Amino acid sequence: MIMKTALITGASSGIGTAFAQELASRNYNLVLVARSQAKLETLAKQLQESHAINTEIIVQDLTANNAAQTVFDTVNHQGIHIDLLINNAGFGDYGVFADSSLEKQLEMIQLNITALVALTHLFLSPMREQGNGGIINISSIAGFQPIPYMSVYGATKAFVLNFSEALWAENQEAGITVTCVSPGPTETAFFERAGFSSNSSGSSATPEEVAKEGLKAFEEKQTNVVTGGLGNHVITNIPRFLPREALVKLVAKQFRPTQ
Repeated sequence: MIMKTALITGASSGIGTAFAQELASRNYNLVLVARSQAKLETLAKQLQESHAINTEIIVQDLTANNAAQTVFDTVNHQGIHIDLLINNAGFGDYGVFADSSLEKQLEMIQLNITALVALTHLFLSPMREQGNGGIINISSIAGFQPIPYMSVYGATKAFVLNFSEALWAENQEAGITVTCVSPGPTETAFFERAGFSSNSSGSSATPEEVAKEGLKAFEEKQTNVVTGGLGNHVITNIPRFLPREALVKLVAKQFRPTQ
């Protein structure tokens, strides 16, 4: 049996690790990409021993110049064909935009958008040549409406959602499936890194739940899936019924930092 290979960015923790574990259980070989060499080595060894798969790691900061090309070249140099690309790496930031670090906002755009687009472009071409393959891009329910106090993050995830849906339509006849996964609050280090003390929904999905729902949608060739239950589906559909000005005022009130 020929085993497929998946490349996962942001694989050292959270949703990325959950995707790696789930795919390993489905007999995928894995290429794991993240900044933390120690975490990647531990995960790769565990998955290789537990599931008898091949695991490779690439230690790479995807905010660095030409990072996506470096990842692509490394994979090609090792003679690995990627059947499934999972663009999971990303982060957010919380606070008033005018008071925030410009460097951090640009770094967020670099990781959440630029690296994702570059990796997608690089790995999509060989998939199209072979007439099969898949891409899963991780967006967020924050991508369905403007998010005051997380303005850049929400905008990056709106980009990922629209970009992914467009590619889904472009590549249907080429044998490529592109699925956008939009989780709500998830039990990861996201809120801590974003400087957001707690999520506003009062409940969180596990990374394992997100990975399983995302892969199910991918297998069903869905263009996008909102994971995490009915509440998240309600949130993502509110923009259909409220004027945009009223909606953004409502979200601003919900997310406004406490003094």
